[in-house]
Amino acid sequence: MRVRILWLAAALLVLGCAAAQPDLSSSQQVQPEVRRLPLLIEGKPTEVVADVYKPAEAGPFPLVIFSHGRAGSRIERIRLRHPIAVGHADYWVRQGVAVVAPERPGYGETGGADVEDSGAQWRGAHCLGDPDYTRTAMNARRAVLATYEWALQQPWVRKNRILLEGQSVGGMATMAAAALNLAGVVGTVNFSGGAGGNPHSSPANSCRPNNLAETYRQFGQQARVPSLWLYAQNDQYWGPSMPGVWFAAYQGGGSDTEMVETGAVNGYDGHQLLQHGGPMWRAPLDAFVKRVGLLAP
Repeated sequence: MRVRILWLAAALLVLGCAAAQPDLSSSQQVQPEVRRLPLLIEGKPTEVVADVYKPAEAGPFPLVIFSHGRAGSRIERIRLRHPIAVGHADYWVRQGVAVVAPERPGYGETGGADVEDSGAQWRGAHCLGDPDYTRTAMNARRAVLATYEWALQQPWVRKNRILLEGQSVGGMATMAAAALNLAGVVGTVNFSGGAGGNPHSSPANSCRPNNLAETYRQFGQQARVPSLWLYAQNDQYWGPSMPGVWFAAYQGGGSDTEMVETGAVNGYDGHQLLQHGGPMWRAPLDAFVKRVGLLAP
């Protein structure tokens, strides 16, 4: 259990990683199959739209279940399409790993009621209310659990080689799912996970961040599956310091967990580390995948 800091001074390493694994053009990247999954969420049959990626070779395959973030407005949530970036899905497919990325209830074509509102409110740069991030994470993880249960029924999925991954609120949902210690889940990956940020009026600060520390503390007490946390120094939702506080709260539960704090994502809000910081996260994620045996025979 450790925290590693990769500042911009490691530019040569970053450039080396970028040169070793160049980005592919969109024409070379695998495209998703958009499917409507018949899931059972909290005992209720629910049709969930999902992007599904499979390698070209014959399965069964290791599987990544990816959880998307949360847009700020209802219109943006309704307009959600392709919950995982094609480039990141391609990172997995090139390694022989399948990906399922569901649009959770309240988002995209799945639709339905919004059950992930934490209650965080802003008036300009001032945080109002007392957000319940535990409720948000627990409600979001319902779709993760239902997707996992669906995946166990698919003949092309290796049932003992499943990894959970998420970004922003999806990262928080992933850590909530980690607390369930699901059979066959070998690891969890949290990209920029959190809730309650306001990058426009209050950049680098979130609403009642200590509430989220308590949420992570609760999940960390239950989780035993290994996890990797990835945050950028210039994340405009959380800032450079609070993710370390959240990680320490989670780590206190005693699970096998590691955090990598990267340098700034040049030209972008560091909250977009997953999309635009590949050279900084690729090596630690590769190492984590190897350590947890996702690709093992």
